[in-house]
Amino acid sequence: MHGRNGVLAALLLALSVISVSPARSAEPAAQWGIERLMLQLSQVEHSQVRFVERKYLKVLKAPLQLSGTLSYTRPGRLEKRTLKPKPETVTVMDDKLTLENPGRNERRVLKLRDYPTLWGFVESIRATLGGDIKVLERFYRVELEGGPAKWQLYLAPREPSMNEVISLIRIDGSQARIDTIEVQETRGDRSVMKILEDVP
Repeated sequence: MHGRNGVLAALLLALSVISVSPARSAEPAAQWGIERLMLQLSQVEHSQVRFVERKYLKVLKAPLQLSGTLSYTRPGRLEKRTLKPKPETVTVMDDKLTLENPGRNERRVLKLRDYPTLWGFVESIRATLGGDIKVLERFYRVELEGGPAKWQLYLAPREPSMNEVISLIRIDGSQARIDTIEVQETRGDRSVMKILEDVP
């Protein structure tokens, strides 16, 4: 059981969340809320950004740093392309997750329906990017703090099986721009991703 959870944790942290950044607009604080945030996030057809991610693992004295690009294309294609320290690509399309490691000449394709915890995590990402609060709340207890200029979205898994792997996801942003994603594992490891500039 622990071995399977370890694989799921690695895949979840490899995938993480994709940033979106449509044009900013001034929103009165009185109108701000989860519905307004979801509406803003839902207005993006395609986004591609650079990222730097640090993974804090109990087995390592110093954090592991990765960098690369993230892309999202509506209605649900996600791609995380890690360039450093080693090339690796995680792609989600429809009901499949594809993990490619050129250095090892490996390519794995997983059917998300065979991995309910991973599937729930992926669908929750899609719901966030798609601005679908109903689907998001199906998988998570959702809490939004702050205002439009600086907000924090907290996602706590509802399903016990997912909670065995991930305890909390925190997404920080401003207006419809995601700046930081932190994934906290139940056993103490965590991943912090900083979203940098858009890729032309």
